[in-house]
Amino acid sequence: MLSTQHLARMSRTARYSTAGAVAGVAALSLAVVPGSADAGHGGQNAATKADAMPVAFTGKIGHERSRESGIAQKVDAVERAETAAAEKKAAAAERRAEARAEAADKAADARKDRASDRSASRSADRGKVKKAAGPGKSAKTTYPDNLDGWIREARAILKREGIPGSYAGIHRNIIRESGGDPNAVNDWDINARNGVPSKGLLQVIKPTFDAYHVAGTPHDLTDPVANIVAACNYAADRYGSMDNVDSAY
Repeated sequence: MLSTQHLARMSRTARYSTAGAVAGVAALSLAVVPGSADAGHGGQNAATKADAMPVAFTGKIGHERSRESGIAQKVDAVERAETAAAEKKAAAAERRAEARAEAADKAADARKDRASDRSASRSADRGKVKKAAGPGKSAKTTYPDNLDGWIREARAILKREGIPGSYAGIHRNIIRESGGDPNAVNDWDINARNGVPSKGLLQVIKPTFDAYHVAGTPHDLTDPVANIVAACNYAADRYGSMDNVDSAY
């Protein structure tokens, strides 16, 4: 059974415990009060700030992104403008190069034409110069513009065409027929009376020349080489060779 003193001690202990509990509650209340105050009028401002901070932060990011997007668009526009300008410049340069190339081609053609004209003029000044080469040969031979050159050039063509005729046989008949004059004309024999006079080194009439003309020689009855070749072609057909001709043929 508890004594009165024991109960008294317990009552004091309980009071102390109660007081401690109350103090603890008070301390807890003080600790909660600032939070509670913030949850009240002041707390509403803190909550508002807390809610506003993400929005403000998000808005700042959006502004930065928008500014960066605008800068990127300007950069793209500048790059596109630079690319277009470069392409335009390259196209203009290409057109100028084509124009220069075309002008160079025209100038080259003009130079060739002038060179050809000068060459023809020089040939006319120094006399007729011709060339002859056998089949498959690329060597060029020039002949003097005289009786010896005409016969040698004619014989090169005759050899190419397979037509007989020695230098001596051709020379002998030329001296007899025209005396070596390529412009000689017979205006008194039967052919002349018939309107087709004999002409040239070997005194050939026009119908015979036309019939026995050899391609590659001028189609000119008084051309010395063409006259010799046609006459030898006719003599080969009728007499076997110009070498076999010793009189009018």
